Amino acid sequence: MAIERLTDAERARLATDLPTWRMVEGRDAITRSFRFKDFSEAWGFMARVALLAEAQNHHPEWSNVWNRVEITLTTHDAGGLSARDVALARAIDSLLA
Repeated sequence: MAIERLTDAERARLATDLPTWRMVEGRDAITRSFRFKDFSEAWGFMARVALLAEAQNHHPEWSNVWNRVEITLTTHDAGGLSARDVALARAIDSLLA
């Protein structure tokens, strides 16, 4: 089953639906930066995100430097943003709520 890219209307709603995420310039992707108290807290967050990603079978592009985690979401199989990215971004946000 093909994964559909977000429509223009769905993409336009991202600023409201996911206000802490931003579009990546030059890519059909969203990104968010996270900052934690220390490396251990950042690593723990990444472990929780990894469990979410595995459960959704949708894995982020990410990096970690000490207390910072950068996450970028896009659906390679769709050639850009899809509902899978929105769902994972919401799940990630819920970890911090």
